[in-house]
Amino acid sequence: MKKEFINSRRSFIKKSALGAAGITIGGVGMSARDYGRIIGANDRLNVAIVGLGRRLGGFIEPVARKQSNVNLLYLCDVMKSQRESAAERFSRSIDYVPSLEDDVRRIYEDKRVDAIIDLTPDHWHTPGTCYAVKAGKHVYVEKPCSHNPREGELLTELYRKYGKVIQMGNQQVSSPETIEIINEIHNGVIGVPYKAIAFYSNRRGAVPVPVKAPVPEGLDWDLWQGPAPRQDYRHNTWNYNWHWYGWTWGTAETGNNAVHELHIARWALQADFPERVDVVAGKNHFIEDGWTMYDTMDVTFKFPGNKSIKWDGKSRNNYETYGSHRGILIYGSEGSVYVTLLRGGGYKLFDRDGNLVRESWAADQWGVTELDEQGDMSTRHVVNFFDGVRGKASLRSPIDEGVKSTHLCHLANIAYRTGKGFDVNSVNGQALDRDALQLWSREYEPGWEPVI
Repeated sequence: MKKEFINSRRSFIKKSALGAAGITIGGVGMSARDYGRIIGANDRLNVAIVGLGRRLGGFIEPVARKQSNVNLLYLCDVMKSQRESAAERFSRSIDYVPSLEDDVRRIYEDKRVDAIIDLTPDHWHTPGTCYAVKAGKHVYVEKPCSHNPREGELLTELYRKYGKVIQMGNQQVSSPETIEIINEIHNGVIGVPYKAIAFYSNRRGAVPVPVKAPVPEGLDWDLWQGPAPRQDYRHNTWNYNWHWYGWTWGTAETGNNAVHELHIARWALQADFPERVDVVAGKNHFIEDGWTMYDTMDVTFKFPGNKSIKWDGKSRNNYETYGSHRGILIYGSEGSVYVTLLRGGGYKLFDRDGNLVRESWAADQWGVTELDEQGDMSTRHVVNFFDGVRGKASLRSPIDEGVKSTHLCHLANIAYRTGKGFDVNSVNGQALDRDALQLWSREYEPGWEPVI
């Protein structure tokens, strides 16, 4: 990052001066409460949450629960109202006040921070993770973990070079029911698995055609754009519709949602990179609205060993083709399995004749969050990250595995954008197509490039 982006340590001392009362360590006065929050003193983690929008609700319980032993140092967002709302929500669950910050670069510089939970838009995920890890932080980064294939390669290199814990936020992998049935698939409960269909349907409506507008009050538009090349603000963009307004910030519905189901499909088939990708996709609804990407996609990934994964995504047609609006069907030589994150997670197991053998559903459905002291899937996944940082658990979605699942989304998007399918090197995931490789990376705002 540019040198001017780095704030001096003096500003931190001024902003977070410790109380003089209490004990003294290394010449710095600390209250008893501050001392109790130092990792190493009692295994407590100092955490910052960056990006306080729609996903925030899934992180209040895992951060606030006493068993997590976490101290929330910062709530960070480029929008003032988001910071204030997040602080109010957390005030119902914790008995202290985290610092509110608009600029994540100050958090990178604060050596007290052990881990960052990154809930920012897609274009921030890889650069933010790189900046954080290089500053000595562990990172929980929301899906999709990257904006393009080259960023995925960087994340894998980063993970190997720095040895920090990096978890992708695809929480279904922490569902006990999903873990159970995938293990059974690997042990032969449906014979040899050979095909998976991952699917999603939604009833998203029309979105406005964006036009140039004043930056909303309280929003730092420059920081929101961060690593992306600068553009004038257009109305109705920053809070969610950036997903559909071009490729500068988002990764379309495939990056937004398919990564969940594709990860489970890939896990079940024990497949890494495909050898071929073919796509049929287009915009079929509200033709004149502001949505600039496809809203319907059918993609097939062919893998070595005669395995395949199909993604059937319908953003604006909520017909439940497979009996529910999202899930994974896994076919084997001796039976089939339906897996879903709905109802808190669960599965149905069928024999080869199509008879239901058994089903299992989570007791902790979305409104119920205390099961085995770990709560729902989001809570379990975040707690797994905390335990991974402490060296007490293996990550459910380490970044090198998250990268492979996100990579499928990028391959699908590139096939759509180039208008053709292409072969892929199944060893490293690289496209064997000149046009596809032209979209392998992206242009960055000068000084904001992710580097390791």
